[in-house]
Amino acid sequence: MAMNPRTEALLLFAVISLILAPVARGITDAPFIVAHKKVSLSRLKSGSERVAVSIDIYNRGSATAYDVSLTDDNWSQDVFDLVTGNTSNSWERLDAGAVVSHSFVMESKVKGMFYGAPAVIKFRIPSRATLQEAYSTPIQPLDILAERPPEKKFEWVRSLFFPCLQNLDIS
Repeated sequence: MAMNPRTEALLLFAVISLILAPVARGITDAPFIVAHKKVSLSRLKSGSERVAVSIDIYNRGSATAYDVSLTDDNWSQDVFDLVTGNTSNSWERLDAGAVVSHSFVMESKVKGMFYGAPAVIKFRIPSRATLQEAYSTPIQPLDILAERPPEKKFEWVRSLFFPCLQNLDIS
């Protein structure tokens, strides 16, 4: 059974994180930042689409990260208008084992494919003078204002839970 590309990417990310986390912890007592970026599209009206972005930042290391900052400014102002929130945020600290979340919403009136970049997370480790960088997971390409067939949720549930009723037309 073949997995879709998004599932494969998330599975690969999880495996790499599980492999690298113990290695990072074994080298030194340090933070290990993992960030997951999610995007959802919703059509509001003809010619406009909302883009909701959510980024979760995890500290999987064994020490606190200080002066944590998130920047996700790869959203072209020619294509996207910020509706709520900011594309950046900062936190004084992110303790070992903790998670913080940030979200913002944009609107686009430009039709076409958009290829987003990962968000950048910078943080300080007390034992090092320079800021450290981490990157969020990338997002799948967004097909802004694409023609999408209407979802038939009832038919999907019916075929999943009641396969004997598949030929029954309830329209």
